[in-house]
Amino acid sequence: MATELQLREFGRLTSAVALGRTLSRDEAREAYRQIILNEQPELQQGAFLMAHISRGPTIEELGGAWDALDRHDTAKVYTTRSGVICDIVGTGSDSLKTVNGSTPATFIASACGLPIAKKGARLVTGVAGASDILEILGIDLNAPLSQAQDCLDKYGICYLPGEAFLKSGWARLIRSMRFTSAFNIIGPITRPCEQNNAIVIGAYAPHVCDQLIAVLKEIGMPAAVSPFGTAEGMDVGLGMDEYSPCGPTRVVELKDGRVETYEVTPEDFGIKTIPFEKIASRKTAEANAKAILHVLSQAYDEPEALFFCMNAGAALYISGYAESYRQGTDMARQALASGKALEKLQQLREFQGTA
Repeated sequence: MATELQLREFGRLTSAVALGRTLSRDEAREAYRQIILNEQPELQQGAFLMAHISRGPTIEELGGAWDALDRHDTAKVYTTRSGVICDIVGTGSDSLKTVNGSTPATFIASACGLPIAKKGARLVTGVAGASDILEILGIDLNAPLSQAQDCLDKYGICYLPGEAFLKSGWARLIRSMRFTSAFNIIGPITRPCEQNNAIVIGAYAPHVCDQLIAVLKEIGMPAAVSPFGTAEGMDVGLGMDEYSPCGPTRVVELKDGRVETYEVTPEDFGIKTIPFEKIASRKTAEANAKAILHVLSQAYDEPEALFFCMNAGAALYISGYAESYRQGTDMARQALASGKALEKLQQLREFQGTA
């Protein structure tokens, strides 16, 4: 535990951040190191996290926080596969709560031949996170990471739960936190699979898309897209951390060191606009998991299936497996209808399933 001097120094830093002071990358790295390694009392940790997110983290500060998370708290897996290794994930904390999209999109995109090392965690602000859904679908969150590595090697898919690859810090915080923090921004861009070189990373607010891509560029990620989706007839400030079939999606894209911002609509994916209530989250994690399994098993043309396929199509596009969002979505719909996406869930269970 920290000394009295260290407690006071951290307290002064928290007060300074709350009053608007920005930190250097080294200062941010050190502050987050102390939080991750639990060197400060929980009261001080929570105060700093809230002060920082309320003031608004800079890119340099987020880079420092990411350094701390990567160096001190992220266990690594490695794969024998070469080429593109994609991830599909969202920040959570969005205002339009949907049925979990990144999880089924992972199965669908992998069924198209794209290797995916998906990471995720339990819920923070919604009904269910990826870990909650996959646990219901038969995945053992306590399985050794070596089993995830073996699954990626053999089948081109694996799940890396934060509960397993985060050694102590963020996993401990997730269990007690029910508010948004900088971890919602840097957590989804952790790299438990060191070879991850493409990512679809949805954001809970438009400015967070810019932050995520800026940090990803700084840490050397070759290809990434960050969507913030909206729904027609709803306030444009409300959105989802997914590509939206319900209205325009703002996208920040990183490719070959260049950053581009643009807007896409459902028509760019070859689908018609869908009312938001058709993809809205159910009331329980069990109901969301059931809806996902229903789509993977037989509901190939349901609104939720289109929602999942357009997000899988985005992964195929940014990974170079498709030339456009529309082509990627067409590939995804074919893979879903063939039953290969459900087969990917079964393959995941083979290596990472409960006994």
